[in-house]
Amino acid sequence: MKTMKKGLLKLVSGTLFNVVMSVVILSALGVPDAGLWGLACGVVIPMLLGAFQPKGAALEGVYTEVWTGELVKKLRGGMDDTWLNGVSDYSSAVQNEVVHLVDVGGDPDVLINNTTYPIQAQELEDGDIALGLDKFQTKKTTVSDDELFAISYDKMGSVIERHGDAITIGKFKKAAHALAPNSNTAKTPVIPTSGEMDNGRKKCTRQDIIALKRALDKMQVPAVGRRLVLCSDHVNDLLGDDQKFRDQYYNYTTGKIANMYGFEVYEFENCPFFTKEGVKVAFKTTPSETDHQVSFCFYPKRVFRAQGSTKMYYRDAATNPDTQANEVNFRHYYVVLPKKMEALGAIYSYDGSTAQTSDAEVTPEKNWADTRKEAAKAKAMTLEAGTSEDPEGQDDVPGGEELEV
Repeated sequence: MKTMKKGLLKLVSGTLFNVVMSVVILSALGVPDAGLWGLACGVVIPMLLGAFQPKGAALEGVYTEVWTGELVKKLRGGMDDTWLNGVSDYSSAVQNEVVHLVDVGGDPDVLINNTTYPIQAQELEDGDIALGLDKFQTKKTTVSDDELFAISYDKMGSVIERHGDAITIGKFKKAAHALAPNSNTAKTPVIPTSGEMDNGRKKCTRQDIIALKRALDKMQVPAVGRRLVLCSDHVNDLLGDDQKFRDQYYNYTTGKIANMYGFEVYEFENCPFFTKEGVKVAFKTTPSETDHQVSFCFYPKRVFRAQGSTKMYYRDAATNPDTQANEVNFRHYYVVLPKKMEALGAIYSYDGSTAQTSDAEVTPEKNWADTRKEAAKAKAMTLEAGTSEDPEGQDDVPGGEELEV
């Protein structure tokens, strides 16, 4: 886009220069109506002369490859965020990439057929929950002026779009991971699959979904609005063995899977992984051969999302004499989290023999606010000890989350 603007500016300025110089010269020669003839000399004549130039003469130095202009893009799964639609959006409450929630105390006791007065007072203590957003960054992409000079499509526009897509995929992967329970607990049921064995795991069945529903019923999670996000393995299990599910798989009116047992059902290609013991694999950990994706459920009113700032970092080739290349990457802040670890559930692929682990101890994953504070503290201690120089301008720390484009 910037290259196009530069070309347009160059054309306009060149034409204006031709017109002005033609008017000045014709006026000096005493030609009548110098303004009109100057316009003709400055605009019309160069256009006519251009029509007689050999084809390609104006493109001297440009590569001769032929480009179709058609962008063949990489297929990307997990770009559909419909399972997050309607989730409480607290973006307006974000300050310094942190959102504060109020942790309300327990519900007041209810007296039935009371005859004792005065009624006793009951304190409902509220607290503050500060939740930092996650920082998503793309690695830098370089596009040289040589490339832009030789191609027939908007390369920079394509690069920027791919950066945005990569961040979007990362956001929804992280959201799915956050909304899946860590392991089976009294408030976060994790149901093992119970179907026939298939490549080392049991298939998912309708009975597993009913078992998940029953567990939510016991916790008195409101029946209306529950969402079930099925992983690809479990969708394929149901398609292969359940005729009724096959018939309901695609709703031509809404374009999504039909609801089941009170769940709003969705499919997502980037669901989180669980171990064979039924424990969630950490987000940055590479799954093992025995780990499988899970299906997860949540109640939208008990989760939230928040978006912080987005910043594009860009260096123009004109200010980059060493490489004469444009450089671009992005930074974006976003988070999806449960308000409390409750009303969440999952169905994991059971291997048929390994005992399920409940109430597993899980180290909380650090958000960017926590990481930044730790980095600042470590930096201050290092400077105080005098062991190294201050890394001026470095606000990132090793091990930070990166999304490659």
